[in-house]
Amino acid sequence: MLAIETSGLVKTFGDTRAVDGLDLKVPTGAVYGVLGPNGAGKTTAVRMLATLLKPDAGQATVFGHDVVREADAVRGRVSLTGQYASVDEEMTGEENLILLARLLGHRKPAARERAAQLLEAFGLAEAGGRQVKTYSGGMRRRIDIAASILNTPDLLFLDEPTTGLDPRSRNNVWDIVRIVVAHGTTVLLTTQYLEEADRLASRIAVIDHGKVIAEGTPGELKSSVGAGSVHVRLRDPATRPDAERVLAEALNAPVYLESDPVALTARVTGSGNEAEQASRALHRLAEAGIVVDDFSLGQPSLDEVFLALTDHRATEEAAA
Repeated sequence: MLAIETSGLVKTFGDTRAVDGLDLKVPTGAVYGVLGPNGAGKTTAVRMLATLLKPDAGQATVFGHDVVREADAVRGRVSLTGQYASVDEEMTGEENLILLARLLGHRKPAARERAAQLLEAFGLAEAGGRQVKTYSGGMRRRIDIAASILNTPDLLFLDEPTTGLDPRSRNNVWDIVRIVVAHGTTVLLTTQYLEEADRLASRIAVIDHGKVIAEGTPGELKSSVGAGSVHVRLRDPATRPDAERVLAEALNAPVYLESDPVALTARVTGSGNEAEQASRALHRLAEAGIVVDDFSLGQPSLDEVFLALTDHRATEEAAA
């Protein structure tokens, strides 16, 4: 049985179709990534699957239960961690977990024991007696996820769980997600971070304007847009316009300017001579007097996948 299956799912707000015919098939027992920029419809889709919004059209089931007709059965098997912490900031971390455990039916001793287990597992034991409003962003995300798994759900929705976190806190959250999955929970992860989807998800659906535009494993998505990518870092950022022209001519392919002012990327065709093309491009750059500090041929990134599929970078849309 699939953890999630949707067919033609639609949700509109006025004249805006936030979700526009979404089709998903999410297997059990792993992380399934839903990747897309802000405004792509990720959060709206999650809210429908978690029974917080009713679809305007289409169907969706969670472990075979219809999200509209069998909403109570769905709620009994899922948990949701949204983009913003849902715990009470005036209470301590321990008090939040105990309160929620009591609301979920645990007796007081069992609630205290479960809270202590989660605080220890999430590295929050020393901070458990402090008010949540004193926590860092990463600590708030950890206590929020801990609250979501007081009763281990069959399916956990993580809606952009690391937005705004520093790299260390993001890595901590990633470790927690892996632990949750290892204990048998299926995770549907929405994210605008390409690296996050690449690191965690066994399968990824790329969505844009409310619909799936590609789906597969990270490797399948990368191979779908070309056999490889040439990555170049220049010594002098002033030479990038010339380098862009030289690479475009040598590879006969579009060249993309990275946010790093000395970095460029170009896809190479899958004709079997990618290494020869890359070597020729490097030689042309040297002939033009352009100094290259780093040059590599590798698999396309998910950023390039998104660019090839949508004609805009996910990271640029996120920033906008």
